[in-house]
Amino acid sequence: MFPQIALLAFALLPFSLAQVSEDFENGWDQTAWPTYAADCNQGGKVTLDTTTAHSGKNSMKVAGAGGYCGHIFFGTPKVPSGDVYVRTWIKASKALTDAHVSFITMPDSAQGNKKHLRIGGQSKILMFNRESDDATLPDLSPNGIAASTALPTGSWQCFEYHLGTDGTVETWLNDKAIAGLTSKPGVANSNAAQWQRSSIKPKVTAIYFGWESYGGDVNTMNYDDIVVSSTRVGCT
Repeated sequence: MFPQIALLAFALLPFSLAQVSEDFENGWDQTAWPTYAADCNQGGKVTLDTTTAHSGKNSMKVAGAGGYCGHIFFGTPKVPSGDVYVRTWIKASKALTDAHVSFITMPDSAQGNKKHLRIGGQSKILMFNRESDDATLPDLSPNGIAASTALPTGSWQCFEYHLGTDGTVETWLNDKAIAGLTSKPGVANSNAAQWQRSSIKPKVTAIYFGWESYGGDVNTMNYDDIVVSSTRVGCT
C-alpha cells in the first residue's frame, strides 16, 4: 500500500508533479494532516479509526455534528500547482438527504479570501458548491439531480475528482464518470448553467476531508487511501 505521506520523487521533480498519498497504517501524523474548522468548531471530532479500513487496519473517522459550527475536517496543504486530481476511499454511515452538506472543503484563492470550493450533497445527490456565489454543479433541477448520483452508505466507495487549470471539473464514483459533476470550458452543459455563468477557475490551496452541515444533519464519515496528484490514479 501507500507509504506514510509519500512524496514520490519529490527531491527530483518540481512540486507541481509531486504526489501525496496516505493509508494511515502508521497512524495519524497531525502535522502533515492537520484538522481544519474555519470560524468555529462545536462538536465535530476527528480520530484514527482502528475498527474499519479500506485496506490494512486503519482509516480516519470524522464524526460531524449538526449545524455549521459542528463542522470538522482534516487534510493536507500539499496541493499541485497545476491540475489537481484527488482520490479517496470513503464510507458514509448515513445517506445524503435533501439538506445541504459538504464532506470535502477546499480554500479557493480564485474565489477570494476565506472562500471555499466544496463537495457534498443536497437533494440526496452528490454535488459541487462554490461558496462565493453559492452556485451548484449540477443545477438542482429535476434533470440536474438525475445527472448526478447518491453516495452509497455502509461500504467503501472510491471517489475521485479533477480540477483543471482551465476550469475543468470532472468527477468519478467507483471509476464511473458522473455527468452532472462534469463541466468543461466551451462545452455546453444544460445541467451546469448556474456553474458556468461564472468565469472562476478553481485554484485550491488545501484539501480537507470531513463533514459540514448547514442544517441539522449529522454523519460519520471514514476516509482511507487518499491520493492528491497532478495526474489521475484511479481506484486500483
